[in-house]
Amino acid sequence: MSSILVELTANIVSSHASTVEMSSDELLIEIQRIYNTLKNLDSDVITEEEPAIKESATKLNPKKSILKDQIICLECGKGGFKTLSRHLKQAHGMKAGEYRKKYGFKANTPLAAKNYSEARRQTAINNNLGDKMTEGRIKHQTEMAAKKLESKTNGAKKA
Repeated sequence: MSSILVELTANIVSSHASTVEMSSDELLIEIQRIYNTLKNLDSDVITEEEPAIKESATKLNPKKSILKDQIICLECGKGGFKTLSRHLKQAHGMKAGEYRKKYGFKANTPLAAKNYSEARRQTAINNNLGDKMTEGRIKHQTEMAAKKLESKTNGAKKA
């Protein structure tokens, strides 16, 4: 039965590795995780993952978890994400700010792949979103000032 588990593990991991860039350490962790999961499914006994696997997921340098094409979750070691916020909330019940604080990221560090952030930035530039936002702020400030002046004028008439 063990050879079947090894074969299934190899198929699953090779399929995953063909779509997601993985370091050799990440590949070993993935092999262990998949093998243990299949072994647990085969025996119908749920056991806790080996502590070595969980520790190695957090051994990844936080600065190296944000790559060009993906971001890797330091909580579970999963990779392949364009952005991490949704995964953190759904899988770990954690907000992005908590994650940044836990792993020592600056508050303004985007939890997104670098290429994804750059593409979004370029789209904003191409659509003049900065200019549109400035125009909207000026319009809003003008409207607020007009309302404030109107309320002062109405207050003076009543007195």
